[in-house]
Amino acid sequence: MTQGGIGEIWVMKTMSAREAKNSFGLMIDTARAGPVQIEKHGRGVVVVLAVEEYERLKAIEAGRMGKQADKGGPSGDFRS
Repeated sequence: MTQGGIGEIWVMKTMSAREAKNSFGLMIDTARAGPVQIEKHGRGVVVVLAVEEYERLKAIEAGRMGKQADKGGPSGDFRS
């Protein structure tokens, strides 16, 4: 299981690459409800998710990177 937003739990759906190609609209609709893992030869290769979830994850990562920069971590900008 993959944890979603606050209080949400997602069960990640999976589709084969062929299914994703042949049912692209269904994949998009499914991804808007939660992440969809696309498999090729039985192995996960990509995850498709809604733009809103992507933006949420980017904001979380930006917050983490900002905290590292405040501590002088590797992602900080040390230029004067």
